[in-house]
Amino acid sequence: MRHCGIALATMLFTTAQANDLPDSEALEQGGAVIGEIRFEKANVFDLSNPDENNWLYRLANRLHIVTKDKVIRKQLLFRSGDRYSKRLVDESARILRRNQYLGDADIRTVHYDSGVVDLSVYTRDVWTLSPDVSISRSGGENRTKIGLEETNLFGRGRLVRVARIDNVDRTSDSFEFGDKHIGRSWVSVFLRVADNSDGKSNFLSAIRPFHALDARWSLGGWILDDDRRETLYSLGDEAAEYQHKRDYQSLFGGWSRGLRDGWARRWTAGIVLDDNNFSAVRDPKLPAAIPEDRELVYPFVGLEIIEDQFETAKNRDQIGQTEDFNMGSRLFASLGWSSESLGADRDAVIFAARAGRGFGSLEKNAFLVSAHTSGRVESGSAVNSLFTANVRYYRTQSEKRLFFATLSATAGHSLDLDNPVQIGGDTGLRGYPLRYQSGDSKMLVTVEQRYFTDWYPFRLVRIGGAIFADAGRVWGSNTQGEERFDWLTDIGFGLRFKLTRGQANKIVHLDVAFPLDGDDSIDSVQILLESKRSF
Repeated sequence: MRHCGIALATMLFTTAQANDLPDSEALEQGGAVIGEIRFEKANVFDLSNPDENNWLYRLANRLHIVTKDKVIRKQLLFRSGDRYSKRLVDESARILRRNQYLGDADIRTVHYDSGVVDLSVYTRDVWTLSPDVSISRSGGENRTKIGLEETNLFGRGRLVRVARIDNVDRTSDSFEFGDKHIGRSWVSVFLRVADNSDGKSNFLSAIRPFHALDARWSLGGWILDDDRRETLYSLGDEAAEYQHKRDYQSLFGGWSRGLRDGWARRWTAGIVLDDNNFSAVRDPKLPAAIPEDRELVYPFVGLEIIEDQFETAKNRDQIGQTEDFNMGSRLFASLGWSSESLGADRDAVIFAARAGRGFGSLEKNAFLVSAHTSGRVESGSAVNSLFTANVRYYRTQSEKRLFFATLSATAGHSLDLDNPVQIGGDTGLRGYPLRYQSGDSKMLVTVEQRYFTDWYPFRLVRIGGAIFADAGRVWGSNTQGEERFDWLTDIGFGLRFKLTRGQANKIVHLDVAFPLDGDDSIDSVQILLESKRSF
């Protein structure tokens, strides 16, 4: 049997060598060993392209610090001397593509000789030091942001950001620092300090995650100290207010046997302190609506199951960029017990679960289905429980045209006052004011015809377009007693601007939406300008 395997591998290599390089199957079956790992790092602009070889783009390349080899190397799941594995090569490329400072990444076989295969890791940097200035409008409200950010400090993959944000809720001055790889480790740290017009918000996390499908352990925790004014809305207008101070702390650890037969199973255990205090606003402008205080202290256990079944595609949620989709099954569930004996103000079961799976193929027709539920059980009754289901449908019509539809539904039961279910211009109903209707359940349907053009002005922005229609409504109790409408619908069109030389996964939306229902105070035309992470 062993001689048959050697003969098969020899035959595969003979065939592959006739085509210059063996394919992945031949490399694995032949036991190829990884030799040299080369790094091909493209700068922001490709000066070999005459359309990009001008004085301004040459200056940008000179000023930009290209990502360091060691930053890329420590994100690879293989090293020189390892047996070649297509799975590890593909997963390493996916990990690299998650970075905001890389516009794209790929890993290619470049040379094979006598059982040793050389690999080339290709990456393309984007411009990472930039004024973070934006003016956006959605749901009839404006949001401005002025700041400075560097997402790849000194080419080492670190984030530094200072910003001033002014929106309908508050004005915020913030500082952020993040590093996904402390030293040579997979430990990620993130710090955010914000001084807000209505309070403060400080967040610190240090996490060693399950960084890969075959990762065996995780450990980490985070701390949140947040104090802010919260508002309840009625027909898009502020109706009531309260002050919310939250102290949240969590510490956890995880264990896994790694990837077995295409599946990864991960166990997690930890403890959470979640203290929420509510009070009247110091200088109130609106009637007070004050939720009940909650102090939860609970240990928890969780189980996560992931199937290794990924697909790559382009022109789905991005424009001209490689996208990764997990079409396999995903499941997570956790269960905790909050007890007065631990310092909590009540005994309660804390539960959360989520699941997802893809069906079909992104090459033709694909459905991505997901569901999530969370809540508490107190004195035998479900409290603040939510169940959300979402279906996304992609129909590929050509390289430049895609039909997209999504259906999402949320059902709530006995919700806390500070956790309303809302629908409006900020949650997908583009023709209406933000937070236009509130309740304990909702449904939203969107259909969209997407267009991906070859228009690439100044080699800086890829442009797409969309024609869309939205329909949604809420059900259930509403503390503000607002007028309740049935279905709310809108139609519209818009442009999409993909900034190819700046932060990855950032698309500017310019939409014009026409509401077809609602009350007479709504403008007949809504213009929305906002930045999102997808098309």
